[in-house]
Amino acid sequence: MQEDVVVMVLAGGVGERLYPLTKERAKPAVYFGGPYRIIDFTLSNCINSGFRRIFIALQYKSLSLSRHLRMGWSVVADELGEFIEILSPQKRVGEHWYRGTADAVYQNLYSLLRENPRYLIVLSGDHVYKMDYARMLRTHQERGAAASIGVIEVPSEQASRFGVLQAGDDDRITGFLEKPRHLPPGGQVLASMGIYIFNIDVLGPALEEDARRTSSHDFGKDIIPALVDKAPVFAYRFYDENKKSSKYWRDIGTLDAYFDANMDLCQVNPEFNLYDPEWPLRTHQVQAPPAKFVFADEGRRCGQALDSIISAGCIVSGSRIAGSVLCPNVRVHSYCDIEQSILMPGVRVGRHARVRRAIIDRDVFIPRGTSIGYNHEEDAKRHTVTESGIVVVTTDDEPFIGEISAEALANEAEFDNR
Repeated sequence: MQEDVVVMVLAGGVGERLYPLTKERAKPAVYFGGPYRIIDFTLSNCINSGFRRIFIALQYKSLSLSRHLRMGWSVVADELGEFIEILSPQKRVGEHWYRGTADAVYQNLYSLLRENPRYLIVLSGDHVYKMDYARMLRTHQERGAAASIGVIEVPSEQASRFGVLQAGDDDRITGFLEKPRHLPPGGQVLASMGIYIFNIDVLGPALEEDARRTSSHDFGKDIIPALVDKAPVFAYRFYDENKKSSKYWRDIGTLDAYFDANMDLCQVNPEFNLYDPEWPLRTHQVQAPPAKFVFADEGRRCGQALDSIISAGCIVSGSRIAGSVLCPNVRVHSYCDIEQSILMPGVRVGRHARVRRAIIDRDVFIPRGTSIGYNHEEDAKRHTVTESGIVVVTTDDEPFIGEISAEALANEAEFDNR
């Protein structure tokens, strides 16, 4: 354990572009890849990097996330000085809530300094990637840096989505551009990943000065530009522990991006490897029995799943699952087809339902005979439909309308022996 390092994970993001999945939960608490929450990947990176003194700053609709952290992340030893501590807004320095990434750290500076760290690592809790922060810290120390920023190369055409850094040949930062537009196409730029390492004796005064100014109180927009001319600030190029040909770092900021990232996990050789024993990914594992597939009697289709992720507690009864992600405790009744979809925990699918290219939120019940993803005009009357045609269904949506064909009813009557 690195005793002179404290980690601050910022996990209070609203995640407006993931709405309605973020209607009742913060973005870091959204399910991903079956049993995981998005924040699990950042926290797994911390543990795998040897950092076990972690503060997590919560704010927006934090109950689901707070409960997940309590049940799934009690993996540290208090008697050894390790902790994973939740920091809710306390208005310690004023009457406002967190006003930006830098302000979230500033308002908790008292708690941080009590741990007597030499270095503070600031991370975002809503990205999916694998990274050894200890490697970044060693580079930070070797360079004699006051601050280091994790960066990844992206095409210049995508620069408007990121904070872009300008750096010299030695990677010392000379400038910062916030979401620049109209950069010459065909090139590569250094995009900030929202990963920072600061010397605490440099960061403290910088936060105090920023708090006295009128600003957005953001690390990328305010703190880093102010430090560049005063102290050595370096870019650290992302070294991917995912062991693939291309670097994997995803800011799953939209429903379409979230859907695509989950669908990739169903591939034979996905871009993001969940199964690497050398870089374990931790989460809260629900107390549930193994997944089960039932009904293989003559004349009735057996429950089956192809190119899919099926979590603990799921029961697939005489239905077909293809290219989909089923979170824990999903129940799919007989004669259903689920294709290229994400079913979150507790979803129940009634008989003869068809679901295609959809995200079904937690505890939704899909009535018998319902079709989702086959008629976007009808879907849009009751549910959210993205630009690419992904249907998002929540418990607040309009009632479903289900119809069962005479042929399906006859088939059910003939083979149903329950």
